[in-house]
Amino acid sequence: MTTHPETRTTRVDRLVDTMTLAEKVGALLAARITLNPDGTTWEGREDESPFGFTPTRELIVDRMIGHVGLMNTPSVAALARWGEALRQLAGQTRLRIPVTVGADPTHGRGGNAQVSQSRAGFSVLPEPIGLAATADAALVEDAARMMARELRAVGIHIAVHPMADLATEPRWARVSGTFGESPDLAAEMTAAFVRGLQAGGAQERVLATAKHFPGGGPQHGGEDSHFEKGKNTVYPGDRFDTHLTPFAAAIREGVAAIMPGYAAPVHTDYDEVGFAFQREIVTDLLRERLGFDGVVVTDFNIVTGMRLPRLGVELPVRAWGMLEVPPVERVGMLFAAGVDQLGGEDDPGLILQAVARGLVTEERLDQSVRRVLRDKERLGLLDDPAAGTVPLERVAEHVATREHLALAARVQAASVVALAGAPLRLPSAARLYVEGVDAASVAAFGRRVDDPRDADAAILRIPAPFDAHPPQSLEAAFHSGSLEFAPGLIAHVEEIAQITPTIVDVFLERAAVLTPLAELPLAGLIGSFGVDDEVLLAAATGAAATTGRLPFDIPRSDAAVAASREDVPFDTADPVFRFGHGLRWARHL
Repeated sequence: MTTHPETRTTRVDRLVDTMTLAEKVGALLAARITLNPDGTTWEGREDESPFGFTPTRELIVDRMIGHVGLMNTPSVAALARWGEALRQLAGQTRLRIPVTVGADPTHGRGGNAQVSQSRAGFSVLPEPIGLAATADAALVEDAARMMARELRAVGIHIAVHPMADLATEPRWARVSGTFGESPDLAAEMTAAFVRGLQAGGAQERVLATAKHFPGGGPQHGGEDSHFEKGKNTVYPGDRFDTHLTPFAAAIREGVAAIMPGYAAPVHTDYDEVGFAFQREIVTDLLRERLGFDGVVVTDFNIVTGMRLPRLGVELPVRAWGMLEVPPVERVGMLFAAGVDQLGGEDDPGLILQAVARGLVTEERLDQSVRRVLRDKERLGLLDDPAAGTVPLERVAEHVATREHLALAARVQAASVVALAGAPLRLPSAARLYVEGVDAASVAAFGRRVDDPRDADAAILRIPAPFDAHPPQSLEAAFHSGSLEFAPGLIAHVEEIAQITPTIVDVFLERAAVLTPLAELPLAGLIGSFGVDDEVLLAAATGAAATTGRLPFDIPRSDAAVAASREDVPFDTADPVFRFGHGLRWARHL
C-alpha cells in the first residue's frame, strides 16, 4: 500500500499488514458449512456428506476461511456446542482471527432449506411478509432486537437478511421473505429490521445483510433466479429506481453488508449479466451513488457449482450471462466490480490464481479484507472470540424465553389480517370442526369433532396455491407458478360452509387469488403469514382482536397477474383486496 505508515494505526490496518496473501484470501471466502446433529463439527469425507461439504477443520485451519454460512441448524443447543468447537479451530490458526458465522432466517416458519434455517428452537415469528402486515415499525424493531439476542447467544454473528426486494411480481416464489409490495412500507420495515438487529453494544448486535441488490422482485414471469429460466429481471414499467428504495433505507441505517442478486437485467442501460459482475451496479450505483461502504458479499455459487453426491444432483453455477467465462476470470470480474466476499465458495485457489494472473491485485484484496475485519471488530470478536455467546448450560435463559415467546406471540397476532366477514360467536363448550389445525390447539376454544355436521362452526387453514415439482428437485422448495386454487378445493370448502359457519385462513406466503373464496358464503376469511394455531384460533373466535393490514394487493386472477408489469407496484387490474386492507375484528368480551 502507498498510504504513509503514520496514518495506518488502527487495529484492523495493523492486522492486515501482518496477514499473508493466503490468509487474506481465506478472509474473503464465505464458505458453506454443516454440523452434525449433536453439535460436533463435520469432519467426514466430501463424498460421505449428502451435500458434498468440506470437512470443518480443513476449512478453518488449512484453508483459513474467515466466514461460514450455516446450511443446517439442528437445535440451539447443538449450535452453541458447535460454535465453541469452531472457535477452538480458529484459535489454532497463526493469527487466531475469529470466524464469523452467518445464517439465513432462523425465526420464521420457512421450510425451504435453500433460503431459510428455521425450526431450530428459536422464538417463532411470522415470515417477513407477516412483519410487514403488522404495519408497526416499532414492533418489528423490537422483534429484530430479540432475534439478535438469541442469535448471538448461540454464536451466530451475521444475518443473511433482510430481503429488501419488493414483491411486485406475485408469482415469484420468494414473496414471503420480503416486506411487501409498497416501496414506502418496505423501506420503513427494512430500516426497522436493520436497526433492531444492529442495535446495542458489540456483544449484543447481529450484523444485517440486505439483499438482493438492486432488487430481486421484478423476476421475468415470476421465475426465481436460482434457476436458469429465472435468470432475468425485467423492467417493462421502467421502474428500476423504485426497487432501490428499501436498500437506500437500509444504507441510511448503517446496514453492514449487501448481497447483489443473481439475476441479469434486460432492456436497461446495464449489461445483461448478473448484478454482482457489474461495476456500474456495485461501485457506481451502490457505493458511489447510494454511499455504501460496507461488505458486498455475492449470493452463493456464482463462481462454481456444487455437487450433491448422495442425491445425484449438481447445483448449477448461477453466473447468469457469464456461464462461458472461466471461474478464475469470474473472480477477477467480481473484485473489479467492487465485491468483497465470495458467497458459497471455499476454494482459495481461484483467488490465488486470479492474483497470479494479474486479474486482481493484493492491494485490491486489502480493501475488502479491511471491510471484513472491520465487521469482526464491530462485533467485539477481535477483543473476545466468544463475544456475545453464553455457556451451553445457560442457552435456555437466552433463547425462546418467556419474554421472547410473549413478544413473538404479540407479533404473530398483530400480523393476522381479517379480510372479510366477522369472527365466530361460539357457545360455551363449542364443537369445532377443523382442517389444517393441530387437534391439541383446539382444546382451549372448544371440543374438536370429526364431522362438520356435528359442529357449531368450522375453521379451515389452507396453503396458498403453487405449481408442484418433483419432490427430490431443488425447485420443489420454491413455491411458484399459478396463484389460483384447484376447483376441487373450492368445492370442498363450499360444501363445509353450507353445513356450518366456516372461517377460512389462507397462508399468504404468496398473493393467492382469493376470488372464489371471497364469493363463498363464509363466516369469515383470514390471511396469515406463519402464525401458531392458537393465534389463528384466537382471531377466528373473537378471543383476540385483529389489526393486520395486507402488505400487497390480492389479484383477481392469474390472467390479471400475467397482464401486469413485473416491476410496477400495484399493477394488477381490479384486485380482490387492496394493499392496506384489513378489517378490525374486535375482541368478544
